[in-house]
Amino acid sequence: MLVEFSFSNYRSFRDKATLSMEAAGLGAFKNSLISCNSLKLLPGAGLFGKNGGGKSNVIRAFWLAAQFIQNAQRTQHDGAHVPVTPFLLDGHSAQTPSSFAFIYVFDQTKYWYGFSATREKLTEEYLYHAPKGQKALVFRREGQEFTFTEDRAKRSMIAEAVAENQLFFSVACTMNDAVCVRAMRWFREHLFFSQDYSDLPSQLIEYAEDSNMLRAISDYAKAADLGIDDVRFEFDNQNVDVQSPLPAEMPEDLRAALTQFLRTITQGSHGPSVRMEMGRITAKTIHPGENGPYELNLTDESDGTKKLMALAPAIESVLQKGGVLLADELERELHPTLVNLILSKFQSKRTNPNGAQIIFTTHNTELLNLELLRKDQIYLVDKQSRTGVSELYSISDFATRTSDNIHKGYLIGKYGAVPNVEVEEVE
Repeated sequence: MLVEFSFSNYRSFRDKATLSMEAAGLGAFKNSLISCNSLKLLPGAGLFGKNGGGKSNVIRAFWLAAQFIQNAQRTQHDGAHVPVTPFLLDGHSAQTPSSFAFIYVFDQTKYWYGFSATREKLTEEYLYHAPKGQKALVFRREGQEFTFTEDRAKRSMIAEAVAENQLFFSVACTMNDAVCVRAMRWFREHLFFSQDYSDLPSQLIEYAEDSNMLRAISDYAKAADLGIDDVRFEFDNQNVDVQSPLPAEMPEDLRAALTQFLRTITQGSHGPSVRMEMGRITAKTIHPGENGPYELNLTDESDGTKKLMALAPAIESVLQKGGVLLADELERELHPTLVNLILSKFQSKRTNPNGAQIIFTTHNTELLNLELLRKDQIYLVDKQSRTGVSELYSISDFATRTSDNIHKGYLIGKYGAVPNVEVEEVE
């Protein structure tokens, strides 16, 4: 479970920005909070703000750091640039490191991991853990100087193999450092991203052998469109029963067909429908009609229906595993009621028994009415017009009363992060 994510000198964020998932002492929706050791964590956080303010850069920062952590040992060959993008609108930030830091709990152990880097090299990296409740150093790095308190001989040998543009964390995992391998599992198995910042189809195919995948897609399709009674899947003209487990050893041709199907539903209106016809798996939605039920090809359904179907396996998987789902513009192509459906699954202990979390950006200001989210779950992102610097802050940072209308206050600019435009009076 994520406790805190912070970063600095990345894209429009010059100064340190912190997204904390620790709950404030509020009375609202206490039952939705996640109990984690001595912590009370939020099941979700929404990022609001004007276009171009930097909301998406928060998700990008998280995604960039996670991807680099997961793959640095494969991608960082000699001379490869570290994939950071510093703030460029002043005279010095381009030459200073970008920094990323995570505090999280995995398998009852709390971890602190972070790194700083320029395009050329890592300048700092560290990992701490608290397996027995006490924070202890695993490794710390300043440039190419490393410090260890345990397993010094083995970790010193690993350090000799770490280039200045590589992460010790990633390389140590390839050499089976047990602590690093455990800490890495959270990044590799419990983080999920919506499309735009990751290849969602390749993520979804990881769930292909999960008997709940097609069932989840079907259930979410029915939730998205009240006119859909059922969804049927066919593979080589054979019905695939969504109520039955998929083959334990899935044939390669079925796996390939599912990959093609998942790619199709994530592409929305931008994906040519011919791709669906080329695959060996088809999906048909069943609608009621005057003369009995009738079928439609999935490609004839709305983009909103397909968007929710595409998100369904990731949502259900993160709810089952207790990971973190990050989604940019969650409401894109979705009715506000469907956004509420998704968020309510994370807010309810019944549907979220394993402490899953969702972090999302949105323009849906109706979520500010506090009927679904707490004040400490609402973050705002604003950009200073003079400097081009984005800032991330919480509604909880303001001295608001319980009776304050947050929705109205935001729209009139009380908390910032709204477009500075003059709306013409209509007579």
